Amino acid sequence: MSVLLWCNACGKKFKAKREPSPGKEIPCKTCGEGILTTEEPGSLPNSDAATESFSPPLDNDMAAEASAPPPQEEAAPPPAPKRESAPASGDDQAMVQRIGESYQALKHEIHKKIIGQHEVVDNVLACIFASGHCLLIGVPGLAKTLLVNSIAEGLGVTFKRIQFTPDLMPSDITGTEIIQDDPETGRREYKFLPGPVFSNILLADEINRTPPKTQASLLEAMQEKQVSAGGKTYKLDKPFFVMATQNPLDQEGTYPLPEAQMDRFLFNIFVDFPEYDDEVEIARMVTSSVSEDIVSVMTGQDICDYQELIKRAPVSDHVLHYAVNLVRATRKGRPEAPDFINDYVNISAGPRACLALISAAKARAILNGRYHVSTEDVAAIANPVLRHRLSPNFGALAEGITSDILVEKLLEAIPQNG
Repeated sequence: MSVLLWCNACGKKFKAKREPSPGKEIPCKTCGEGILTTEEPGSLPNSDAATESFSPPLDNDMAAEASAPPPQEEAAPPPAPKRESAPASGDDQAMVQRIGESYQALKHEIHKKIIGQHEVVDNVLACIFASGHCLLIGVPGLAKTLLVNSIAEGLGVTFKRIQFTPDLMPSDITGTEIIQDDPETGRREYKFLPGPVFSNILLADEINRTPPKTQASLLEAMQEKQVSAGGKTYKLDKPFFVMATQNPLDQEGTYPLPEAQMDRFLFNIFVDFPEYDDEVEIARMVTSSVSEDIVSVMTGQDICDYQELIKRAPVSDHVLHYAVNLVRATRKGRPEAPDFINDYVNISAGPRACLALISAAKARAILNGRYHVSTEDVAAIANPVLRHRLSPNFGALAEGITSDILVEKLLEAIPQNG
């Protein structure tokens, strides 16, 4: 920054780079008589003369500073990386059409092995594309295991099956560490052997036939998509789904799942007995030598891409409010709760139920070729989402009122257009 100096004799004005150091006198180079100061004279002969550029004599500090190279201008920081924006709507619409075609082809392949059970198949696939886990409940012999195996074949992903038994240990699921000799160094070291949880689809068959300690070993894998063992964390491959089958709790040798684990399942799907015509076809097909192989119609990357597409599906505030109203109405003792909830509910649904309703409704809309979510989509998947998140009290059970009946009453009590 430059300063102005004036001669105290002739009034000549000069421009200097900085003020003179204290105790240093700078003679005027024009008249040779005056001294340059920072004080402007009142009215001297040359006070209005043009300003001349002038460099005063420098002391040692000033000379060192002047000899230094001029400071470089700070380089402008690199521009922040642009966040990748969502694909154009035309791309998304083309992908919606593609996922619809793949979805129909996948169902066709699954029904080569599964006769009937159309609603069950639709719900399981919606759960998968909504990035959730699924719990299938039904008596033995309803092809629950075959259904999950057929879905894995049609999706073209890795598949592992665990038969849960009372003596199953957590390490049998997640993996274990063994001591192994290093042939090069001769030293012994720990090596982690991955368990069956390291797959894309894990079938936890009869999950409620093992104690809660072993059931809980799936919690980290289901929520964080990782396994911790020996002080290390191992990431699971994407996509990752847990498909668990469960026998009714009134059967011998079953353990109820903890509420914390039940809540991590996006859907609780009840598998009922097949219709008459379907059962006839099952008997004909299974007892004959005719069997069709399932052809893979997708890849793991396709599933991940479709999941991202479903997350981008728009949801109006009206639909969001309807989903939240449904969940809040399940909470006993709250102003939003209807009388039958206060009378019959023991445990209510938490915020995760809202997320599950919206995610599943998005998947249902996209799989059916629609680009937006409606309240009808939310109502259609309310039963599998809320069924295991509502716990009827003893009074309700004594009157034969199940969680399904409570959800149906909720759908009647909460208007879709409210």
